Amino acid sequence: MLNKLLNPSHTLCKNDILWVLDYMKQKVAEEDPALLSLPQPRLLLNFHYFAEVAMIMIHKRYQLGSEQDQIKSLLREACYGLLTIEEPTSSST
Repeated sequence: MLNKLLNPSHTLCKNDILWVLDYMKQKVAEEDPALLSLPQPRLLLNFHYFAEVAMIMIHKRYQLGSEQDQIKSLLREACYGLLTIEEPTSSST
């Protein structure tokens, strides 16, 4: 499901974004081995990107289309280590 939602051809809706945030919260609570194997600096980056998406959802109305690419990019980074397809690439890692 995560791979489908983050696919470039999929158009995100508010519920999709909330699903991804909840999925990530569950993985952290379950102490998922994929996350535990990440170095601490990367975990902090994951949290940073998670928080960025959460703040977008809290402080502004999510606009379909105008922020699709930005939100997908942030979600990919936040899910780093959990994705089974192409992992995000970031110059800060």
